[in-house]
Amino acid sequence: MARLNLLEETRYEKLPVNVYPTQKEAVKHVAHRIAGLIRSKQEVGGQTVLGLATGVTPIGVYQELVRLHKEEGLSFKNVITFNLDEYYPMQPDAAQSYVTFMNENLFNHIDIDQSKVHIPNGTLDKDAVAAFCMDYERKIEDLGGLDLQILGIGRTGHIGFNEPGSAPNSGTRLVTLDDLTRSDASRDFGGKENVPTKAITMGIGTIFKAREIILMAWSQRKASIIKKAVEGEISSDVPATYLQLSDNVEFVLDAGAASDLTRFNTPWLVKDCIWTNTLKKKAVIWLAGVLKKPVLKLTEEDYNSHGMAQLAVEQGPVYNINIDIFNQIQHTITGWPGGKPNADDSQRPERANPAKKRSIIFSPHPDDDVISMGGTFIRLVDQGHDVHVAYQTSGNTAVWDDDVLRYVEFAIDFNKSIGEDTAKLSTVYDGMRTFLEQKQPNQIDTQEIRNVKGFIRKTEAIAGARYAGLPDDHIHFMALPFYETGKTQKNKVGEEDVRLVMELLQSVKPHQVFAAGDFADPHGTHVVCFNIILAALQQLKETEEWVKDCWLWLYRGAWHEFETHEIEMAVPLSPQEVLRKRNAIFKHQSQKDTPVFPGDDDREFWVRAEDRNRETAGCYNQLGLAEYEAMEAFVRFRF
Repeated sequence: MARLNLLEETRYEKLPVNVYPTQKEAVKHVAHRIAGLIRSKQEVGGQTVLGLATGVTPIGVYQELVRLHKEEGLSFKNVITFNLDEYYPMQPDAAQSYVTFMNENLFNHIDIDQSKVHIPNGTLDKDAVAAFCMDYERKIEDLGGLDLQILGIGRTGHIGFNEPGSAPNSGTRLVTLDDLTRSDASRDFGGKENVPTKAITMGIGTIFKAREIILMAWSQRKASIIKKAVEGEISSDVPATYLQLSDNVEFVLDAGAASDLTRFNTPWLVKDCIWTNTLKKKAVIWLAGVLKKPVLKLTEEDYNSHGMAQLAVEQGPVYNINIDIFNQIQHTITGWPGGKPNADDSQRPERANPAKKRSIIFSPHPDDDVISMGGTFIRLVDQGHDVHVAYQTSGNTAVWDDDVLRYVEFAIDFNKSIGEDTAKLSTVYDGMRTFLEQKQPNQIDTQEIRNVKGFIRKTEAIAGARYAGLPDDHIHFMALPFYETGKTQKNKVGEEDVRLVMELLQSVKPHQVFAAGDFADPHGTHVVCFNIILAALQQLKETEEWVKDCWLWLYRGAWHEFETHEIEMAVPLSPQEVLRKRNAIFKHQSQKDTPVFPGDDDREFWVRAEDRNRETAGCYNQLGLAEYEAMEAFVRFRF
């Protein structure tokens, strides 16, 4: 019976999928699969032939393999490796090369014979590439093929660098990279213009010959492409769908990457459910969206025709369900994000007391506050709350180099205008200009340049916070140490990061904390900053009484928005408030027009914010609620 239930749940899935609650658990599973294969081959004196991948996805697997080598004696002396791909052209000692990546993340830390390591050669003359690719295939075949190939998946659906349009029988070859793939790589290269347009990659046909294939994906950012790969029709538009044809494949996902799969996203379509209030709310809102009906117009036939007959039977009549959900959605709407004084707060998202609250808005980058919750920020100040804003990082990697020269030139001219000596500043400026003229892609800036970039972001943030109405002593710049590397790759979080946040919390003793909950941020800064805040609050909760009355609200908006069923507080914005929010975002001039790291959304940040806020308001209106100009959405995090 259990097997039949599983088949029912996964009937939309066209290949085997194993889902783990966390990336850490999933990584351990894959690493131990590899280790078991290596050890079983060692026992019979054989060699293990591994196909390896690069990128963020397999790093945790490599870390666990290194740990197994150092702590549990796993030897790699009998292992032969073939990497999937390499940029072309690419020098092996370049920071962005996959040779460097594999050495830094795996090979330098284990006992593998370097003569048994194979990575496509990005230094070849173009005329020599075809022969190299044929030889790469021949070496794999002469060894009896790959025992195990591990894969990640790109947001175009590529595996290796087999982009949309790749043939299922393709071999190792030179390919042209998709524009989205290059955009995703731009942070590693200091801008998309520096990303190579081509790469050498194993073909899909080569991958298919492996005796085992494991495709890994982590985080909600990969959820939509995973759904296409697992549940979609086989198509060259999504090369990963070809894996549906293999009998030897397994997808290993964390909960985030699996979240769009039918059995997790809309489980009522595949099985009987335990109808918690959360699931009921999600299902009714989903049904209204599918049918484009207001909640109060949904009928029993609508429920029965869309997998929700069980809910109708167990908790019906459906009109009562509709009224309950409609009321729950309506009660999330408030024009008083700090609580409405002297009002019944039993049906409101925030407490009425104290009437004037102390609030801290934590902003990972110096503009997330106004981009994601600028309207609510302004509303809190206008309503008389004691609002502080804390910028957790300097954001100094996200400023164009020519802006540095422009600002220093301004400083030189200003000093001249007031009769100050400019000799020393001019010398520094000359050094900056020389450095920038010779700067290599993603090269770490000098400390002076990093300082100027940080100053630019700082002054913009001050201007934005002042526009929102804050006095200067309520504007805090934390410069958390984990971020201040000058590189896109940041340090691990340390005790000092948490201590600095704890000190600010202790000094303000807030009733409300607002933190970025947009963990789909492609740079990963948001989730790191959130975890620091959470660690600080959890430590303080053990010793300080005020923390028990402190509510933690999450905001989004810069990258994604909360789903309607998730929203616990929706703050409507008038047309005038939308304009005020836009003006606050405009203070961040270095991020206007084309920011250094725009991510996968080519709209300017202010446009993204307004579009998402209007979309949220539109979702509420479609459900039968009042029509507002825009809405900012929040979810409360219980810690």
